[in-house]
Amino acid sequence: MSLTRREVLVALAAAGAGLATGCTGDDPDSAPATEPTTAPPASPSTAPASPAPAAPGDPTRLRVDGAIAEDLTVPWGLAFLRDGSALVTERDTARVVRVGGGRTTTVGEVPGVDTDSGEGGLMGIVVLPGEDAVIAAFTSPDDNRIVRMAYDGRRLGRPKVLLDGIPRAFNHNGGRLVIGPDGTLYASTGDAGQGERSQDVDSPAGKVLRMTLDGKAAEGNPFGNRVWSYGHRNIEGLAFDSAGRLWAAEFGDQETDELNLIERGANYGWPQTEGPTDAKGITGPKAWWSTDDASPAGVGIAYGTAYVAALRGQCVWAVPLSGTDAGRPRRRLAGEDLGRIRNAVPAPDGSLWVTTSNTDGRGDPRAGDDRILRVTVG
Repeated sequence: MSLTRREVLVALAAAGAGLATGCTGDDPDSAPATEPTTAPPASPSTAPASPAPAAPGDPTRLRVDGAIAEDLTVPWGLAFLRDGSALVTERDTARVVRVGGGRTTTVGEVPGVDTDSGEGGLMGIVVLPGEDAVIAAFTSPDDNRIVRMAYDGRRLGRPKVLLDGIPRAFNHNGGRLVIGPDGTLYASTGDAGQGERSQDVDSPAGKVLRMTLDGKAAEGNPFGNRVWSYGHRNIEGLAFDSAGRLWAAEFGDQETDELNLIERGANYGWPQTEGPTDAKGITGPKAWWSTDDASPAGVGIAYGTAYVAALRGQCVWAVPLSGTDAGRPRRRLAGEDLGRIRNAVPAPDGSLWVTTSNTDGRGDPRAGDDRILRVTVG
């Protein structure tokens, strides 16, 4: 089954609050709100079967409704199915679980995953159109790799390698996957602790890669290989907006975390630059934070707003988007005592599914951790 671009995309969100600025601390409820005009965009693997929900009054305001799933181990990737349930990867167990309808069931344990590899392990996942297969990213004992597995609705098949040889390390393994409106697969990779790799367009490390669903370099890539953009330190969040623009959440080093608009062939500066820059030939971020306030992992986009999950910041940053610009980030859910937050994914019913990451060795686990929470927008 295939979807057209029209089916994948919804109307362009009319939203915005000026040019991006850095932001720290909580912002008051009286802060200006963006007025959205669209519901969450559908993607080839998340298209809802029912009509899209109405847009909320203020998409930067979030409220926790309750837990959808509990007692998970470092939930990392999350991909929705058409029935509203989701496949979720556990980084440190190599399990894929299906969450929905009040149940959590294991659909497979991916062989070959190094579950004692620091920030690596079983990471991103996407469901292919037709829902008969998934693509996942994981750390093996030798490298980071991207694999495809059959899925019959109950169990996963054995992995078939689409791309291997991506450098691995204890830190900076990237691992986020997303299928674009053009039907190609986009994957983020980290620099694996060696920043110079990010500037080498012949290396897959420190990049956003673009490839076909069978792992080959996609037509139209700027360097004749799988590289789409370069100069990245460690991207763990990728999401398309309703107009087909790709945004990425990126870990900084000592000073600045970033939200970037990813463009074909662009250089995002690492390791020469970090945060806002006027350096020639470098594309700077659209929004940014101090590393104490963010450590951004997953990012989801709906209602003209990017929802950036913050691990160290222990919140979700709601960033209004207006075309190619980003507005002032608003800190949300910081008062809920959720701990580290790894992902914020728009669900088919108009909510967000927000995942905690307190069992990852850097957090303070609460009762029921790790959890997936349903969060109401507006």
